[in-house]
Amino acid sequence: MTGHRPQHGHEHEHEHGHGHTRAGRVLARVRHAFVPHRHDSAGKTDAALESSSRGLRVLGVSFAVLALTAAVQAVIVVMSGSVALLGDTLHNVADALTAVPLAVAFLLGRRAATRRFTYGYGRAEDLAGIAIVAVIAASAAFAGHEAVQRLVDPQDVRALGWVAVAGLVGFAGNEWVARYRIRVGREIGSAALVADGLHARTDGFTSLAVLASAGGTAAGIPLADPVIGLLITLAICFVLRDAAREIYHRLMDAVEPDLVARAERILAGVEGVRRVGAVRLRWVGHALRAEADIVLAPSLSLVQAHAVAVEAEHRLIHELPRLRAATVHTDPDGPAGTDHHAVLRAHR
Repeated sequence: MTGHRPQHGHEHEHEHGHGHTRAGRVLARVRHAFVPHRHDSAGKTDAALESSSRGLRVLGVSFAVLALTAAVQAVIVVMSGSVALLGDTLHNVADALTAVPLAVAFLLGRRAATRRFTYGYGRAEDLAGIAIVAVIAASAAFAGHEAVQRLVDPQDVRALGWVAVAGLVGFAGNEWVARYRIRVGREIGSAALVADGLHARTDGFTSLAVLASAGGTAAGIPLADPVIGLLITLAICFVLRDAAREIYHRLMDAVEPDLVARAERILAGVEGVRRVGAVRLRWVGHALRAEADIVLAPSLSLVQAHAVAVEAEHRLIHELPRLRAATVHTDPDGPAGTDHHAVLRAHR
């Protein structure tokens, strides 16, 4: 783009839902056909609020499940005197408590943008993700320490059958929570919630170590517990690597290349677009923002170029998953003709 070109801001608010069921899609299309786009800020954060509400609901349910799991295990700790089970119980308590920073992040993310925080508070989720990764690292360190301690100083365990039951309860509770958090986290685009789900899975592995410990002790192999504990610690480290990588990518504004390619195909399919220039996507919390350059015929007037930008924005918003805002720049193709440059900023 060369020379000075006038810019034209244009706000579009998309209040209609985009359900994943067939009925939801039909209702969305009917509503879209009869309800015009609003030009005020009332509906701007509707979709983001809905996603945050789902995240908070997941955190509340998973907190309750893990608290119940830890309570059951605590009773058996008193009965058996198992140090391994005590560590697993503490892991489950810690996992339940990781819901607190993430819940705070979801609540912060619902706040409207300000003149200082012009993109809103969605990045709070990424900060919560850092805290969750730190907790996973602490869990790995604790599990490794306990395994080494049991190698150095093996301990007798009572009520082995109940210890095994507690290990199964811990694994079942954590795995259920992990699947729930990861599934919803991916659906709403929350890397922090996915990382929290991975953390729940690490505690499930620890619970299996408790089960293996009971089995090994019952078989007269006292070293089975610490050796398996070290193997589980290694598995936790792999989960830690995956969670840390996901949060790192989010902090560095990384997106899946397939999303960029899909956005380019959407823009290329808009009537009047000759070429697609740079396309930039970034996550803010669990919502996507886009900036794109499109090249148009130089003979188009500013009004015509603006109309193409409107259609390009509309297609992006409706066809790219979790896209909440888009800025579309237009440029004339070839040598200077009609000097125009339309910029469309759109939100839903």
